[in-house]
Amino acid sequence: MMPSTETRIPVTVLTGFLGSGKTTLLNRILTENHGKKIAIIENEFGEIGIDNDLVIGAEEEIFEMNNGCICCTVRGDLIRILGHLMKRRDKFDYIMIETTGMADPGPVAQTFYVDDDMQQKLCLDAIVTVVDAKHIWEHIDDSDEAQEQIAFADVILLNKTDLVAPEDLDKLEARIKNMNTMAKVYRTRDAIIEMDKILNVGGFNLDRALEVDPKFMEPEYPFEWSGLYHLAAGTYEWVMGEGPDPVMGMAILSTENKGMAAQEATLMEAVLAFAEDDHEVQAGAVLPIGKGQLNQLVLNPTGETLFKINIEQPGYYQLFTEHHPDEFEAHLHSSDAVIEPLQTREYKPDHEHDEEVTSVGITIAGDLHLDKLNAWLSQLLRIHGQDIFRMKGVLSVRGWDERFVFQGVHMLFDGRPDRPWGHELRHNKMIFIGRNLDRDALEGGFRACLVS
Repeated sequence: MMPSTETRIPVTVLTGFLGSGKTTLLNRILTENHGKKIAIIENEFGEIGIDNDLVIGAEEEIFEMNNGCICCTVRGDLIRILGHLMKRRDKFDYIMIETTGMADPGPVAQTFYVDDDMQQKLCLDAIVTVVDAKHIWEHIDDSDEAQEQIAFADVILLNKTDLVAPEDLDKLEARIKNMNTMAKVYRTRDAIIEMDKILNVGGFNLDRALEVDPKFMEPEYPFEWSGLYHLAAGTYEWVMGEGPDPVMGMAILSTENKGMAAQEATLMEAVLAFAEDDHEVQAGAVLPIGKGQLNQLVLNPTGETLFKINIEQPGYYQLFTEHHPDEFEAHLHSSDAVIEPLQTREYKPDHEHDEEVTSVGITIAGDLHLDKLNAWLSQLLRIHGQDIFRMKGVLSVRGWDERFVFQGVHMLFDGRPDRPWGHELRHNKMIFIGRNLDRDALEGGFRACLVS
């Protein structure tokens, strides 16, 4: 029997396109007198983590995931962190998950319905989407992520209303209601909203999620294929030809038998394995077997590549591969023949982002000259502002005892002093997210702002 909602911990998923104001809203949630002890899970799109530096100091514990979009690692990192949280159940009574601006919130919500353990302990209260009222028009027609964030929302905040004329706000709200007739829409400035509008609203509706996406309950996985084999003790070879990528992830796991229940248990082990740090395996090496073992197979540029698999205990084994083996003409080989799998299964691959959208992270020691920084950023945005969706950073400015916190969206940017550096090592950390980003030019321009 499913526990009552009152005994399960409510979870709010906070989403919104890049620069919409999620961090501002999160800071308000952490400082409002709502009487809740909230655990925060953060996720960023980019190569360096900054959001954890931008979220103000609070008693709540923040878990930052910066190894990729949370929607892509939902079966591994998110489940692991939630499980870790549940061991300290007495420390909090609410969970807030802030996704990256490039995330489809569907797979995050999915976790609370397709994982039995999560379903017993947690309930999804609502998906809250923050919309940048000024800049959303630049993404609403050509960004799947922006559309999905609006479509799945239970509560939508039309934020930055002070930057938009009333008639344009009316037009935007009409467009959003046409996309999502069920969501409650609130207009906000600086993400100011009454807490009871976004917390404990009981808004998420699985039936409506299935209307938005009929495949909502079909999980997304970090691998595309698995094969079940019955192997005797001995040495085998995994043989691969040329393929679309120079590497391929693989996990090899033993399973009790060929029954469906055993395979489903092994499937979850594979998901967790693919969330682990991978280690490169060169041609001819032995592939590790077991939980937590994610192998990154490095292929020869031309010709075949062989990897060894040593089986000590005879039994059933499942091989999970990042790509379909057919793409590499890959197969398992014994000393004298190709071994065909007893069963194979193909999986819905995980969420893919617009490949044109990338990030450039810069971490540099030293102090910055504020006038040079302002001049460089002004010129950069004047020329490339339409391609830069989001900028944010924590900077060390010459002559300032405080950290300089910087945020920007397209042509708009703002910087201001934050808390004192204190005993923290002064540094500069900045992230750019957008299209057609020139890493060398960005890093060179940033370095030129350092005090010589």
